[in-house]
Formats: sequence, C-alpha cells, structure tokens
Amino acid sequence: MAEQLKAEARPHSAEAWAPWLDAAARVQAAITAHAEATGQNRFDVEAELKRVVRHPEEPDEG
Repeated sequence: MAEQLKAEARPHSAEAWAPWLDAAARVQAAITAHAEATGQNRFDVEAELKRVVRHPEEPDEG
C-alpha cells in the first residue's frame, strides 16, 4: 500500500509505478503457486485473500 501511495503522489511514469506493478506481479505469482500447491482453484484463493485483506475483522466462513 505504501508503494501505491508513493506512485499516486507523483506524475504518471513507468518509474513511479514500477514498484507497485512489481508487487502486484509477485502477489499474483504467489496466489498461483499456493493454488497449485494446495490443489485449490486459483480464483477461490484470490477471492479469499481479497476478503481477508479488505475485511480482516470478519470471521472465516469455514
């Protein structure tokens, strides 16, 4: 999040957005690797990650 705020504070440029895009690519790769390693659907893994990050106070459904 800190990198996103830094990128948004500067004029648009590839250099300003590079850290944010790199972080996003790493998250997507980790989601894919976790889904493959656990035999889960990649979409479901990403949806659960987003739910937990956006609403950490809500209990797990499972």
